[in-house]
Amino acid sequence: MESIRELCRILILIFIFYLTSTAITAQGFNHKHDANPNLIKMLDTISPSQPRNVTFHLPPDPQISPTKVPALFVIGDSSVDCGTNNFLGTFARADRLPYGKDFDTHQPTGRFCNGRIPVDYIALRLGLPFVPSYLGQGGSIEDMMKGVNYASAGAGIIFSSGSELGQHISLTQQIQQVYDTNQQFILNIGEDATADLMSRSIFYISIGSNDYIHYYLRNVSNVQSAYLPWGFNQFLADTMKEEIKNLYTANVRKVVVMGLAPLGCAPYYLWMYGSKHGRCIEKINDMIMEFNYAMRYMVDELNQELMDSNIIFCDAFEASMDIIKNHDHYGFNVTANACCGLGKYKGWITCLTPEMACSNASNHIWWDQFHPTDAVNAILADNVWSGLHTNICYPMNLKDMIAQKQND
Repeated sequence: MESIRELCRILILIFIFYLTSTAITAQGFNHKHDANPNLIKMLDTISPSQPRNVTFHLPPDPQISPTKVPALFVIGDSSVDCGTNNFLGTFARADRLPYGKDFDTHQPTGRFCNGRIPVDYIALRLGLPFVPSYLGQGGSIEDMMKGVNYASAGAGIIFSSGSELGQHISLTQQIQQVYDTNQQFILNIGEDATADLMSRSIFYISIGSNDYIHYYLRNVSNVQSAYLPWGFNQFLADTMKEEIKNLYTANVRKVVVMGLAPLGCAPYYLWMYGSKHGRCIEKINDMIMEFNYAMRYMVDELNQELMDSNIIFCDAFEASMDIIKNHDHYGFNVTANACCGLGKYKGWITCLTPEMACSNASNHIWWDQFHPTDAVNAILADNVWSGLHTNICYPMNLKDMIAQKQND
């Protein structure tokens, strides 16, 4: 009887997911070459377990003084959401097992992973505590002065990206929350101390995937007829550039801009496009590589335009492809199938119940339809920090960027 009830529960969850999940299969994916000068009108409102061969969980870097980097602030989507969406009306939630089963507490926290996300490892390197979500933190100014995580699953650079999943905090709204935090600091510690705090803190930005998953690839507002991928990528990069400039006016000076991982290798798209032998979908990956190129160029421009700023770009695509190609070295023997899900490559239905998860996530690259495992996040964080496994950050890694500022 209990097994029947559990089966019914899974079927109900699958039905709900089916009704609310992306309609990519119905929309298709095509390129039109007629440029549309009215793109702005068309786009919705937007604003300027571990692998056995690698050692992780390293202590804070002794060369980095905690007083030099007082806080870590995080802006982004589900790649770095640590619990924001737990407080929102959305289907994009990770507040149930098996999410978090390999986390320090072995409980779901809102992280879209079996364990830690990249910014957890970055915080440890900086000698800081795990950063609480803006909506979940207790409101203590002392705690907020060590960092706040504004990231929200489903969020995109475009305001409405991911809106079919329910509520989310878009990039524009997250920037506004940074301003709100800044004002709270000013009221409590004064303008000069706040400016000093913001300028010495690290801002980590990881966003953009949903602008493809839930916008461009779904052809929302017929966007594919308006713009080729390169034009769309350039638009996103220009919008991100304006938002980073907005952060600069709040005295933000140290920024990590993350590129996108290879979405064409995600189990969802392997399933949707009928991949043979787990081969990545090249036409999707080509768009992601173009996006990363545009973002890297944008970062170069900002470093020239914004005096005394230090902004680095880190290519998650490059890091992920290194892991996929050299999976034996890293200790992964499941490279295409997600650990948790249903269907071919476990990409048809996302992770909904503990029964859908594999027994050992540490030998998988993918945790669910779109998100990597804790083990991959650890490697990515190591590369952002120091290029330990492969150099992915330009013009320098995070450790060197901090050390450079310390020596100035």
